[in-house]
Amino acid sequence: MATSRAVSVKDVAGRARVSVGTVSNVLNRPEKVAPATVARVQHAISELGFIRNDAARQLRAGKSRALGLIVLDVRNPFFSSLALGAEDRAREAGYSIILGNSDEKVERESAYLDLFEEQRMAGVLISPFGDVDDRLVRLRERGTPAVLVDRSTASAGFSSVAVDDVAGGVLAGRHLLDTGRRRIAFVGGPIDIRQVHDRLTGLQEAASSVPDAEIEVLLGDSLSIIEGRRLGDELAARPVAQRPDAIFAANDLMAIGVLQALVMLGSIRVPDDIALVGYDDIEFASGAVVPLTSVRQPAGLIGSTAVEILLDEALNDATPGRSVVFQPELVVRASTTA
Repeated sequence: MATSRAVSVKDVAGRARVSVGTVSNVLNRPEKVAPATVARVQHAISELGFIRNDAARQLRAGKSRALGLIVLDVRNPFFSSLALGAEDRAREAGYSIILGNSDEKVERESAYLDLFEEQRMAGVLISPFGDVDDRLVRLRERGTPAVLVDRSTASAGFSSVAVDDVAGGVLAGRHLLDTGRRRIAFVGGPIDIRQVHDRLTGLQEAASSVPDAEIEVLLGDSLSIIEGRRLGDELAARPVAQRPDAIFAANDLMAIGVLQALVMLGSIRVPDDIALVGYDDIEFASGAVVPLTSVRQPAGLIGSTAVEILLDEALNDATPGRSVVFQPELVVRASTTA
Protein backbone atom coordinates (compact mmCIF):
# COMPACT_ATOMS: atom_id res chain seq x y z
CA MET A 1 0.00 0.00 0.00
CA ALA A 2 1.35 3.39 -0.95
CA THR A 3 2.36 5.65 1.94
CA SER A 4 1.50 9.35 1.79
CA ARG A 5 4.46 11.68 2.25
CA ALA A 6 4.49 15.30 3.39
CA VAL A 7 5.36 17.76 0.65
CA SER A 8 8.91 19.05 1.16
CA VAL A 9 10.74 22.25 0.27
CA LYS A 10 12.58 20.22 -2.38
CA ASP A 11 9.24 19.30 -3.98
CA VAL A 12 8.25 22.97 -4.10
CA ALA A 13 11.61 23.90 -5.62
CA GLY A 14 11.20 21.26 -8.34
CA ARG A 15 7.68 22.40 -9.21
CA ALA A 16 8.70 26.09 -9.31
CA ARG A 17 11.98 25.33 -11.14
CA VAL A 18 14.10 27.18 -8.55
CA SER A 19 16.67 26.17 -5.97
CA VAL A 20 15.83 25.03 -2.44
CA GLY A 21 17.59 28.16 -1.19
CA THR A 22 15.23 30.34 -3.22
CA VAL A 23 12.20 28.63 -1.69
CA SER A 24 13.71 29.21 1.77
CA ASN A 25 14.16 32.89 0.97
CA VAL A 26 10.57 33.18 -0.24
CA LEU A 27 9.38 31.66 3.05
CA ASN A 28 11.64 33.67 5.33
CA ARG A 29 13.03 36.69 3.45
CA PRO A 30 10.73 37.36 0.44
CA GLU A 31 12.06 40.89 0.02
CA LYS A 32 15.32 39.36 -1.30
CA VAL A 33 13.56 37.53 -4.15
CA ALA A 34 12.25 38.94 -7.43
CA PRO A 35 8.43 39.40 -7.31
CA ALA A 36 7.90 37.11 -10.31
CA THR A 37 9.87 34.33 -8.61
CA VAL A 38 7.98 34.83 -5.35
CA ALA A 39 4.71 34.46 -7.26
CA ARG A 40 5.93 31.28 -8.99
CA VAL A 41 7.03 29.70 -5.67
CA GLN A 42 3.78 30.66 -3.95
CA HIS A 43 1.82 29.13 -6.81
CA ALA A 44 3.79 25.89 -6.42
CA ILE A 45 3.14 25.94 -2.65
CA SER A 46 -0.58 26.30 -3.29
CA GLU A 47 -0.66 23.57 -5.94
CA LEU A 48 1.23 21.04 -3.82
CA GLY A 49 -0.43 21.92 -0.50
CA PHE A 50 2.95 22.54 1.14
CA ILE A 51 2.87 23.28 4.89
CA ARG A 52 6.09 24.57 6.37
CA ASN A 53 7.54 22.67 9.34
CA ASP A 54 7.68 25.60 11.68
CA ALA A 55 8.61 23.45 14.68
CA ALA A 56 11.77 22.26 12.92
CA ARG A 57 12.63 25.81 11.91
CA GLN A 58 12.25 27.00 15.48
CA LEU A 59 14.36 24.12 16.74
CA ARG A 60 17.17 25.11 14.38
CA ALA A 61 16.85 28.75 15.44
CA GLY A 62 16.73 27.78 19.10
CA LYS A 63 13.67 29.94 19.83
CA SER A 64 9.96 29.94 19.14
CA ARG A 65 7.86 32.71 17.60
CA ALA A 66 5.31 32.16 20.37
CA LEU A 67 4.83 33.71 23.79
CA GLY A 68 3.36 31.72 26.67
CA LEU A 69 0.62 33.29 28.79
CA ILE A 70 -0.56 31.69 32.06
CA VAL A 71 -3.68 33.16 33.71
CA LEU A 72 -5.46 32.33 36.96
CA ASP A 73 -8.85 31.54 35.47
CA VAL A 74 -9.61 31.61 31.75
CA ARG A 75 -13.34 31.55 32.54
CA ASN A 76 -13.04 35.02 34.02
CA PRO A 77 -13.78 37.56 31.25
CA PHE A 78 -11.11 39.85 32.71
CA PHE A 79 -8.42 37.36 31.76
CA SER A 80 -10.04 36.76 28.38
CA SER A 81 -9.79 40.49 27.66
CA LEU A 82 -6.22 40.55 28.93
CA ALA A 83 -5.33 37.66 26.60
CA LEU A 84 -6.94 39.42 23.62
CA GLY A 85 -4.90 42.55 24.30
CA ALA A 86 -1.74 40.46 24.51
CA GLU A 87 -2.62 38.53 21.34
CA ASP A 88 -3.28 41.68 19.30
CA ARG A 89 0.07 43.22 20.26
CA ALA A 90 1.95 39.95 19.74
CA ARG A 91 0.45 39.49 16.28
CA GLU A 92 1.58 42.98 15.27
CA ALA A 93 5.13 41.89 16.08
CA GLY A 94 4.84 38.56 14.27
CA TYR A 95 4.32 36.41 17.36
CA SER A 96 1.48 34.22 18.60
CA ILE A 97 0.15 33.65 22.12
CA ILE A 98 -0.15 30.17 23.66
CA LEU A 99 -2.63 30.38 26.53
CA GLY A 100 -2.46 28.28 29.69
CA ASN A 101 -5.05 28.24 32.49
CA SER A 102 -3.62 27.49 35.94
CA ASP A 103 -7.17 27.37 37.38
CA GLU A 104 -5.70 28.70 40.64
CA LYS A 105 -3.76 25.45 41.08
CA VAL A 106 -0.02 25.33 41.74
CA GLU A 107 0.48 21.99 39.96
CA ARG A 108 -1.19 23.22 36.76
CA GLU A 109 0.83 26.41 36.85
CA SER A 110 4.03 24.39 37.20
CA ALA A 111 3.03 22.05 34.36
CA TYR A 112 2.52 24.98 31.98
CA LEU A 113 5.89 26.44 32.94
CA ASP A 114 7.43 23.03 32.16
CA LEU A 115 5.68 22.96 28.79
CA PHE A 116 6.67 26.50 27.82
CA GLU A 117 10.28 25.80 28.74
CA GLU A 118 10.29 22.59 26.69
CA GLN A 119 8.77 24.43 23.72
CA ARG A 120 11.45 27.15 23.93
CA MET A 121 8.97 30.00 24.08
CA ALA A 122 10.36 33.41 23.21
CA GLY A 123 9.03 34.67 26.52
CA VAL A 124 6.46 34.00 29.25
CA LEU A 125 3.69 36.16 30.67
CA ILE A 126 2.21 34.93 33.94
CA SER A 127 -0.38 35.92 36.49
CA PRO A 128 1.09 33.83 39.31
CA PHE A 129 -0.84 31.76 41.81
CA GLY A 130 2.04 30.08 43.62
CA ASP A 131 5.59 31.22 44.37
CA VAL A 132 7.20 31.09 40.94
CA ASP A 133 10.20 33.38 41.49
CA ASP A 134 12.84 30.62 41.48
CA ARG A 135 11.31 28.99 38.44
CA LEU A 136 11.20 32.24 36.47
CA VAL A 137 14.79 33.01 37.44
CA ARG A 138 15.80 29.65 35.97
CA LEU A 139 13.88 30.41 32.78
CA ARG A 140 15.59 33.76 32.46
CA GLU A 141 19.03 32.21 33.01
CA ARG A 142 18.27 29.93 30.05
CA GLY A 143 17.37 32.87 27.84
CA THR A 144 13.58 33.07 28.29
CA PRO A 145 12.40 36.36 29.81
CA ALA A 146 9.23 36.56 31.91
CA VAL A 147 6.86 39.39 32.79
CA LEU A 148 4.27 39.29 35.56
CA VAL A 149 0.75 40.39 34.59
CA ASP A 150 -2.01 41.55 36.93
CA ARG A 151 0.64 41.49 39.66
CA SER A 152 2.73 44.48 40.66
CA THR A 153 6.08 43.48 42.11
CA ALA A 154 9.79 44.02 41.80
CA SER A 155 10.36 40.48 43.09
CA ALA A 156 13.53 38.86 41.73
CA GLY A 157 13.93 41.80 39.34
CA PHE A 158 11.09 40.83 37.01
CA SER A 159 9.09 43.37 35.07
CA SER A 160 5.39 43.58 35.86
CA VAL A 161 2.19 45.19 34.57
CA ALA A 162 -0.80 45.59 36.85
CA VAL A 163 -3.38 47.86 38.39
CA ASP A 164 -2.99 49.34 41.88
CA ASP A 165 -5.35 46.95 43.66
CA VAL A 166 -4.91 48.63 47.03
CA ALA A 167 -6.11 51.88 45.46
CA GLY A 168 -9.01 49.93 43.91
CA GLY A 169 -10.02 48.63 47.32
CA VAL A 170 -9.87 52.16 48.70
CA LEU A 171 -12.14 53.39 45.89
CA ALA A 172 -14.72 50.72 46.60
CA GLY A 173 -14.57 51.24 50.36
CA ARG A 174 -14.85 55.02 50.25
CA HIS A 175 -17.77 54.83 47.84
CA LEU A 176 -19.71 52.51 50.15
CA LEU A 177 -18.86 54.58 53.20
CA ASP A 178 -19.83 57.81 51.42
CA THR A 179 -23.27 56.31 50.70
CA GLY A 180 -23.74 55.75 54.42
CA ARG A 181 -22.83 52.06 54.67
CA ARG A 182 -21.03 51.00 57.83
CA ARG A 183 -21.18 47.19 58.05
CA ILE A 184 -19.21 46.00 55.01
CA ALA A 185 -18.55 42.36 54.17
CA PHE A 186 -15.57 41.55 51.96
CA VAL A 187 -16.25 38.45 49.85
CA GLY A 188 -13.14 37.00 48.24
CA GLY A 189 -11.19 33.92 47.22
CA PRO A 190 -8.00 32.55 48.77
CA ILE A 191 -6.20 35.35 50.63
CA ASP A 192 -2.81 34.18 49.32
CA ILE A 193 -3.85 35.41 45.88
CA ARG A 194 -2.13 38.78 45.85
CA GLN A 195 -5.01 40.59 44.18
CA VAL A 196 -7.46 39.42 46.87
CA HIS A 197 -5.09 40.48 49.63
CA ASP A 198 -4.47 43.93 48.15
CA ARG A 199 -8.15 44.68 47.47
CA LEU A 200 -9.02 43.77 51.06
CA THR A 201 -6.13 45.92 52.31
CA GLY A 202 -7.52 48.89 50.38
CA LEU A 203 -10.99 48.37 51.86
CA GLN A 204 -9.55 48.21 55.37
CA GLU A 205 -7.54 51.36 54.72
CA ALA A 206 -10.67 53.24 53.64
CA ALA A 207 -12.57 52.05 56.72
CA SER A 208 -9.77 52.95 59.13
CA SER A 209 -10.70 56.64 58.99
CA VAL A 210 -14.39 56.00 59.82
CA PRO A 211 -14.75 55.16 63.56
CA ASP A 212 -18.01 53.22 63.34
CA ALA A 213 -17.15 51.24 60.21
CA GLU A 214 -16.97 47.45 60.54
CA ILE A 215 -15.30 45.06 58.09
CA GLU A 216 -16.15 41.36 57.96
CA VAL A 217 -14.10 38.99 55.78
CA LEU A 218 -15.58 35.91 54.09
CA LEU A 219 -13.23 33.87 51.91
CA GLY A 220 -14.14 31.14 49.44
CA ASP A 221 -12.10 28.45 47.72
CA SER A 222 -11.99 30.31 44.39
CA LEU A 223 -12.90 33.59 42.70
CA SER A 224 -15.94 32.13 40.97
CA ILE A 225 -19.65 32.77 40.57
CA ILE A 226 -20.37 29.53 42.43
CA GLU A 227 -18.34 30.60 45.46
CA GLY A 228 -19.93 34.04 45.34
CA ARG A 229 -23.37 32.41 45.31
CA ARG A 230 -22.45 30.16 48.25
CA LEU A 231 -21.15 33.02 50.39
CA GLY A 232 -24.11 35.18 49.36
CA ASP A 233 -26.47 32.43 50.52
CA GLU A 234 -24.72 32.38 53.90
CA LEU A 235 -25.19 36.13 54.32
CA ALA A 236 -28.80 36.06 53.13
CA ALA A 237 -29.64 33.29 55.63
CA ARG A 238 -28.69 35.45 58.59
CA PRO A 239 -31.24 37.39 60.64
CA VAL A 240 -31.70 40.90 59.26
CA ALA A 241 -29.87 42.53 62.18
CA GLN A 242 -26.77 40.38 61.53
CA ARG A 243 -26.47 41.06 57.81
CA PRO A 244 -24.03 43.59 56.38
CA ASP A 245 -25.43 46.69 54.73
CA ALA A 246 -22.80 46.50 51.97
CA ILE A 247 -20.65 43.89 50.23
CA PHE A 248 -17.39 44.38 48.36
CA ALA A 249 -16.55 41.34 46.22
CA ALA A 250 -12.97 40.66 45.13
CA ASN A 251 -14.06 40.33 41.50
CA ASP A 252 -17.18 40.68 39.38
CA LEU A 253 -17.76 36.94 39.08
CA MET A 254 -18.09 36.64 42.85
CA ALA A 255 -20.23 39.80 42.93
CA ILE A 256 -22.62 38.32 40.34
CA GLY A 257 -22.88 35.13 42.42
CA VAL A 258 -23.64 37.19 45.53
CA LEU A 259 -26.23 39.20 43.61
CA GLN A 260 -27.95 35.99 42.48
CA ALA A 261 -28.16 34.79 46.08
CA LEU A 262 -29.63 38.07 47.32
CA VAL A 263 -32.23 38.66 44.61
CA MET A 264 -33.36 35.02 44.48
CA LEU A 265 -34.43 35.28 48.11
CA GLY A 266 -36.87 38.02 47.11
CA SER A 267 -36.87 39.79 50.45
CA ILE A 268 -33.49 41.53 50.10
CA ARG A 269 -33.33 44.62 47.95
CA VAL A 270 -30.13 45.75 46.24
CA PRO A 271 -29.02 48.43 46.97
CA ASP A 272 -31.70 49.50 49.49
CA ASP A 273 -30.90 46.77 52.01
CA ILE A 274 -27.45 45.73 50.84
CA ALA A 275 -25.22 47.66 48.44
CA LEU A 276 -22.83 45.68 46.26
CA VAL A 277 -19.51 46.51 44.56
CA GLY A 278 -17.49 44.19 42.30
CA TYR A 279 -14.05 44.43 40.71
CA ASP A 280 -12.80 44.26 37.07
CA ASP A 281 -15.88 45.78 35.35
CA ILE A 282 -16.33 42.84 32.99
CA GLU A 283 -18.94 43.15 30.25
CA PHE A 284 -21.52 41.24 32.28
CA ALA A 285 -21.36 43.81 35.11
CA SER A 286 -23.46 46.38 33.29
CA GLY A 287 -25.94 43.73 32.12
CA ALA A 288 -26.64 42.13 35.50
CA VAL A 289 -30.23 42.04 36.79
CA VAL A 290 -29.15 44.96 38.99
CA PRO A 291 -26.34 46.72 37.07
CA LEU A 292 -23.19 46.27 39.10
CA THR A 293 -20.98 49.03 40.47
CA SER A 294 -17.43 47.88 39.82
CA VAL A 295 -13.79 48.92 39.97
CA ARG A 296 -12.53 48.97 36.38
CA GLN A 297 -9.07 47.91 35.35
CA PRO A 298 -7.88 48.11 31.71
CA ALA A 299 -7.49 44.39 30.96
CA GLY A 300 -6.58 44.71 27.28
CA LEU A 301 -4.04 47.46 27.98
CA ILE A 302 -2.42 45.35 30.68
CA GLY A 303 -2.00 42.49 28.19
CA SER A 304 -0.64 44.59 25.34
CA THR A 305 1.76 46.52 27.59
CA ALA A 306 3.10 43.28 29.07
CA VAL A 307 3.83 41.94 25.57
CA GLU A 308 5.65 45.15 24.63
CA ILE A 309 7.90 44.87 27.68
CA LEU A 310 8.47 41.15 27.14
CA LEU A 311 9.50 41.60 23.50
CA ASP A 312 11.75 44.49 24.47
CA GLU A 313 13.56 42.19 26.89
CA ALA A 314 13.61 39.25 24.45
CA LEU A 315 14.73 41.13 21.34
CA ASN A 316 16.62 44.16 22.61
CA ASP A 317 18.19 42.83 25.80
CA ALA A 318 16.33 45.47 27.79
CA THR A 319 17.05 45.33 31.50
CA PRO A 320 14.20 43.61 33.38
CA GLY A 321 12.62 45.20 36.41
CA ARG A 322 10.18 47.70 34.88
CA SER A 323 6.98 48.12 36.87
CA VAL A 324 3.96 49.58 35.10
CA VAL A 325 1.03 50.29 37.42
CA PHE A 326 -2.26 51.58 36.04
CA GLN A 327 -4.78 53.36 38.23
CA PRO A 328 -8.24 51.83 38.68
CA GLU A 329 -11.52 53.64 38.05
CA LEU A 330 -14.80 53.31 39.94
CA VAL A 331 -17.83 52.80 37.69
CA VAL A 332 -20.99 53.54 39.67
CA ARG A 333 -24.21 51.72 38.74
CA ALA A 334 -27.51 50.75 40.33
CA SER A 335 -26.11 48.18 42.81
CA THR A 336 -24.95 51.00 45.10
CA THR A 337 -27.21 53.92 44.20
CA ALA A 338 -30.99 53.64 44.26
